Amino acid sequence: MSKKKPLSLGKNYRSLRSILIIWFTLFSIIPLLFVGWYSVFKFEKAFDQEVSQRLQGNGREIESIISDYYRSVTTQKEQYAIDPRVAASLQMSDRGSLNNISIEWISRSPITALSFYDRDGRLITTSYRDDKNQIRHFELTAEKILLNEKYLQNLKDKADIGFVDEAKNKVSLILFSKVLNANGKHVGYFEQIIELKELFLSRIRSRLKIESFLVTDQKNMIAASRNEFRNIKLAGSKIADDKLVDYNLYGQNYGFILYPLSWDRSKFFIGLGTLKKDSQAILKNVNIAFVTVVSVVSVFLILTILITTNWFLKPVERLINGFKMFDRSEQLHQLPVNNKTEIGLLTEAFNEMSYKVFQARMDLRKKIKELEKTNSELVEAQTKLVHSAKMTSLGQLVAGVAHELNNPIGFIYSNMTHLKEYTDNLFSVIDSVKDQDENVRKKIADMDYDYVKSDLPRLIKSCQDGAQRTRDIVLGLRNFSRLEEAQLKEIDIHQSLDTTLEILQSEIKNRIVVHKQYEPIPKVLCFASQINQVIMNILANALQAIQGNGEIWITTIPLKAGPDQIGRVQISIQDSGSGMDAQTLEKIFEPFFTTKGVGQGTGLGLSISYGIIQNHGGEIQVRSQKGVGTEFVIIIPVSPPKNFKV
Repeated sequence: MSKKKPLSLGKNYRSLRSILIIWFTLFSIIPLLFVGWYSVFKFEKAFDQEVSQRLQGNGREIESIISDYYRSVTTQKEQYAIDPRVAASLQMSDRGSLNNISIEWISRSPITALSFYDRDGRLITTSYRDDKNQIRHFELTAEKILLNEKYLQNLKDKADIGFVDEAKNKVSLILFSKVLNANGKHVGYFEQIIELKELFLSRIRSRLKIESFLVTDQKNMIAASRNEFRNIKLAGSKIADDKLVDYNLYGQNYGFILYPLSWDRSKFFIGLGTLKKDSQAILKNVNIAFVTVVSVVSVFLILTILITTNWFLKPVERLINGFKMFDRSEQLHQLPVNNKTEIGLLTEAFNEMSYKVFQARMDLRKKIKELEKTNSELVEAQTKLVHSAKMTSLGQLVAGVAHELNNPIGFIYSNMTHLKEYTDNLFSVIDSVKDQDENVRKKIADMDYDYVKSDLPRLIKSCQDGAQRTRDIVLGLRNFSRLEEAQLKEIDIHQSLDTTLEILQSEIKNRIVVHKQYEPIPKVLCFASQINQVIMNILANALQAIQGNGEIWITTIPLKAGPDQIGRVQISIQDSGSGMDAQTLEKIFEPFFTTKGVGQGTGLGLSISYGIIQNHGGEIQVRSQKGVGTEFVIIIPVSPPKNFKV
């Protein structure tokens, strides 16, 4: 009878305490947590929205500055492109005149550099504004500087082209323009450049009270209003064009956005950020208030649960403990009725039910014992039926095959003697006449007579050996089946072992070495086919346990009989296979237990063998070690016991 599982709340039941806790949690703490979280979330979103809108407004103001720059250089371009001085100086590559024009041009506009090129794209002169706001001219060397071919191609069909050049620590806003003379003939180019550097960002900080940094369209940092901002990793970050992103820098929390800027058809970004310490201080006060309210409500809830459980759940817990004690013990258990409410009625019902269950348990134990006995007898009968059917079918098959093979093999074996005699006679005749005629000698030489004469006897001997071996196997199959022996008969155990080895020779050959140590033993009175089946099962298992090459040791010895015992024979079959662990060793004689794969074994071989040996009054012992091998020891009495069953 199996041990009962203790009574516990199943998966479809919940305790009243759990229901009350869940109820209070659902209707008090969770709504409070949600409202508090939602309020804090909305506060934070509102603060972030305000910061984002403010930074967006600053971005539009900076965008207006860049637009003013573009309008300024465009206006300058339109003014000087029609100036005959510029066209004449470009046409003559007059560097001095162009330098004078550059001083006038740069001083009247926000540009920081101005370059002139001839019609072939060769640089003539470059003027620029230095850090002290002085206009200087770039000293040209003997090496020619040519305009980029890409710009020349774009300016074939256009009057000008604007683009952004992103270099270290600065962004250059460039406008290339084509210059035509009064006759509409192309005479050269000029290039206007406005550089945005840390000075530009410092002016933005002073004017708008925000931090900023310049960013390429690939999110790479170029310049920043503060050196600390260069540590911000923008590439691959979550910073988007229209979203506020928090970034902690040296213990201070900043909110940043990226604002897109354009110069003609080119784009770049400027990052705008501000400190969020004011909004964080407000959020901190909100969080403190929220935690305080939740703590007070939680304490009140805990007190409510404790009072409720002591007043309402204590009688219920006593009843549940009574159920558990009744389930754990085998004795009748009754609870005292101390309550005049519905709980008292439930306790009386429990006492009545426990008495009926106790009586039912007593009856159930008796029925279980009867069922276990019947099941054991049924398993034993089923095993015997399977074994009987298997042995009958196997015996019929083996006997039929042996009978059919015996006659043709006998013909071959008997004819081999006559074939050898006839070939010897033919060789004698050929030897007597081979030297008498030239044609005969020639034919003998052509057919390689000497090789045929030496090889043919070997072929006949090989066929004779094969026929003899086949006869031995057929004889072994007939001895193994022994269908005619449906009664007790004395058998030679050594002969049964050798016969079984002959049948299994295909599994043994060229793979396993069999060591036999037979001592003189008496013949055994038994059912021959059953004992052969036991030997076959154990030897076949030993062969299957050996992966690759291995060894099997078979030993037989007689056992001395005691005063109250008859003589016995011991058979030991040991292999060098993989062995078994202790858990497997305990189950090998159970019906239908097998360690083989699906479809490779029924799990009945050793179970049937165990039953056969027990039925003959013997015993089977087994010893095994993982990775070393297994040994089966079969002990059979010379004569069966008096209570021997067929």
